[in-house]
Amino acid sequence: MASHLSSVQLQSLRQDLETQLEQHRRHLHGLREQEQDSNGGDGTWQELVVSITTAERAVAELSQAIDRLADGTYGRCSHCQSPIPFERLKVRPLAHRCIQCQRRKEAA
Repeated sequence: MASHLSSVQLQSLRQDLETQLEQHRRHLHGLREQEQDSNGGDGTWQELVVSITTAERAVAELSQAIDRLADGTYGRCSHCQSPIPFERLKVRPLAHRCIQCQRRKEAA
């Protein structure tokens, strides 16, 4: 399926995703270092575990978006397969649904 996005738009989105991925990887690395240095006895341990889980999820989602970009499925609604406009993807690069499907999901 051909992309509805131009090569310039795709490159811009790829750069945004790769930048975010690198930032999240660095953050995750820092959190894991904190985890190793911590004895687990203070009240911040649970916070740290939640932060690590959140960072791992962000890395996974960004990696999957980059994979979808590579295989040509990025920028299509996961529900109806309609193209997701570039403007929406610029604001929410991990968007999986078009606005209409997202609204229906939120209303359900």
